[in-house]
Amino acid sequence: MTSLMQRSSGLVQRRTEASRSAAAAEKEKSPGEDEDESRRGEEEEDDDKGDAKETRLTLMEEVLLLGLKDREVIYKSDAPTGDMLLDEALKHVKETQPPETVQSWIELLSGETWNPLKLHYQLRNVRERLAKNLVEKGVLTTEKQNFLLFDMTTHPLTNNNIKQRLVRKVQEAVLEKWVNDPQRMDKRALALLFLAHSSDVLENAFSPLLDDQYDLAMKRVRMLLDLEPEAEAAKSGANELLWAVVAAFTK
Repeated sequence: MTSLMQRSSGLVQRRTEASRSAAAAEKEKSPGEDEDESRRGEEEEDDDKGDAKETRLTLMEEVLLLGLKDREVIYKSDAPTGDMLLDEALKHVKETQPPETVQSWIELLSGETWNPLKLHYQLRNVRERLAKNLVEKGVLTTEKQNFLLFDMTTHPLTNNNIKQRLVRKVQEAVLEKWVNDPQRMDKRALALLFLAHSSDVLENAFSPLLDDQYDLAMKRVRMLLDLEPEAEAAKSGANELLWAVVAAFTK
């Protein structure tokens, strides 16, 4: 697996002027502003819980919003989720005997299998279906653009607040809310970090950071990527399926 640090080289340089301005603003903050920042973090968490149903995103939609490259998520329960893509995947998993491994399901559902008899398991048009979900939730919009001899459907961002909240959540997972123990991390945030990395979009969330914050965030992501999924899965209270998926993505 190509390391995250190698992938980050050559990417767009963060603007130094913005960094200086932000650093200067940080020095000028009063003690009261620090307390305000702490409260703001709690309020943002409350906002997530209080969001209207149509703005709550699935993990796959969040990865798409960061810049998805076709990767799938498998859930443990076979109960309907209300999400068409997830329910389609769960239906395949439930009806297949003998059971397949997590690694096999990722390959089958994403179409990365060489077995022609199992191509029917592939989830079709994943990116477009996720984009349509985000259009319905008011995060994206739909436009037609003409490219020479044909028209192409595009989905520009229309609700930047949700995108920025997502970016902030990814940043906080490895900065302000970092606990130095993957077993104590929020499981959804942990899964999002691994999925965003596997989809090559984690840099999109970290590029606005100041240089020292960026370096610290990348260092902590590297720590997560260097973990042994099998050892983590064996720990008390661990989410075994999460680590099985991590093992499949990072092998």
